[in-house]
Amino acid sequence: MAFEFKNSKGTVYYLHGKNVTLKGGRKQMIYYFAREIKPGAIDAVPEGLKVMETTKTGMPILKKK
Repeated sequence: MAFEFKNSKGTVYYLHGKNVTLKGGRKQMIYYFAREIKPGAIDAVPEGLKVMETTKTGMPILKKK
C-alpha cells in the first residue's frame, strides 16, 4: 500500500519514487506526490525525510529532518 498524505484541504496524495539519470550520468532517486497510485508508489517516507505541506497550494513536499 502506498504512503498516503491528506492535506489541510482534504485532498489525498500518494508518495512515489523514480530512479533518474542526471545530465552528468549520475543516477538519483527522486520523490514526488500524486493524487492517484501509479507505478513506483512507495510504502513509507524514506529515512531522514519528513512530509510538509506548502502553505499556498497545500501540495505535500519532502524535506530533510
